[in-house]
Amino acid sequence: MNLPNKLTIGRMIAVPFFIAAYMTGHFFIAFVLFVAASLTDMLDGKIARKYNLVTNFGKIMDPLADKILVYSAFCLMVPDPVPGWMLIIILAREFVVSGMRTVAASEGIVIAAGMSGKIKTVLQMIAVPLLILAPAFPQVAAISLLAQIFLWASLVMTVYSGCEYVIKNKQVFSMK
Repeated sequence: MNLPNKLTIGRMIAVPFFIAAYMTGHFFIAFVLFVAASLTDMLDGKIARKYNLVTNFGKIMDPLADKILVYSAFCLMVPDPVPGWMLIIILAREFVVSGMRTVAASEGIVIAAGMSGKIKTVLQMIAVPLLILAPAFPQVAAISLLAQIFLWASLVMTVYSGCEYVIKNKQVFSMK
């Protein structure tokens, strides 16, 4: 197994530790774990492309690891600071895209993440640490404001990238 794939697996392994830290009120530890895991996403992609280590495993598991990390955080934050309806929209997009990827994979086609989906993920990975920090520093209103801006921007990108994904891959709906 190559290094980028090991980093992807490491990101998935970090999730239960992040959840435990968050749920037990160790927000600084949760913040550090989330940021470190998020940075492995950027790192594994750069290494995979630079050294030609892109694999089908990585194309499928890297976005899945991102989803596990980010949506675990969002689930922990419902109903405040993440409204439940917002999480439902975000998860619905992911189920649609994952379903389409599964259908395509059953036909031997691997559909890699598009740029708008990557932007969505980056916005989410910025929003979550800000959402974790905001209650710790209530006197710094800018953190809370930035957290909400990034959360809403990620929602807009979630809807946009989901629509783009469906339109660009509509042939998946006619696969047998």
